Amino acid sequence: MKKVFLFLVTSLLVLGTSSFAKDVSAYLVGAHADLDTVKNRLSRAGFEVVAEYAPVAEGTTVVFTNSALKTEAAKEKRAHAAVLRVFVDDKEKMISITNPVYFGRAFMQDDYNSAVYEAQLASLNGVFKGLEGSADTLEDDDIAGFHFMMGMPYYEDEDELAEGSNSELLNKAKASNNVLFELQLSDNSTLVGYALSAQTSKFVETIGRANAAVLPYCVSIEDEKATALAAKYYLAISYPKLTMGEFMEISDVPGLIFDELEKPFK
Repeated sequence: MKKVFLFLVTSLLVLGTSSFAKDVSAYLVGAHADLDTVKNRLSRAGFEVVAEYAPVAEGTTVVFTNSALKTEAAKEKRAHAAVLRVFVDDKEKMISITNPVYFGRAFMQDDYNSAVYEAQLASLNGVFKGLEGSADTLEDDDIAGFHFMMGMPYYEDEDELAEGSNSELLNKAKASNNVLFELQLSDNSTLVGYALSAQTSKFVETIGRANAAVLPYCVSIEDEKATALAAKYYLAISYPKLTMGEFMEISDVPGLIFDELEKPFK
């Protein structure tokens, strides 16, 4: 009888522990809507559209933000959390929105405020009816500490592109004519959206256009440094079901991305 009791207690503890971890989808997938409809819905939900970008043929990414996202992203080394994206796929007739809860956990790390990001999710569900979670998922307690595999970078292992005054770095970035948007988050922090070349951007078609909201790439200018998320991290967190074989198909892409992002600052 004692053994039975211990078995039941142990089983309940295991079940209780596992219930705390749940899968979080990286994207929210919904029925197709045209670009104007998407932008109108974002506006109704209180979001500000900051850029439009065509990462693939017959597809457009709309980058958007609001005051709550910018306030959170103004915290030190959190600039990438300032924006969300919706990919409008006119070819496959669907939309795919970056899940604020997933990318909020990834980019805010220990500063993640669930109330803020759950509110963004509720706002999106309010104007985009019938959204469903994508098959690309991670367990919630694995997102902040995610890396593709041993030896691969984590969120904090950013690529340093250049040093200099913030104004100097911003001017150099804008002189490249590849800047899609600049979003000032504080007196000391600006997020810049950058258009990669068509040649480099082709990786999206190789490993999955459904997640094309991975582009445009972003550069953070903060504390007199220009930095970017390491591509081996950013691509993997944006494609959490990426296999080693698929990664090898685009093995040259992280280096190409770094070279393109660094070039304006030389």
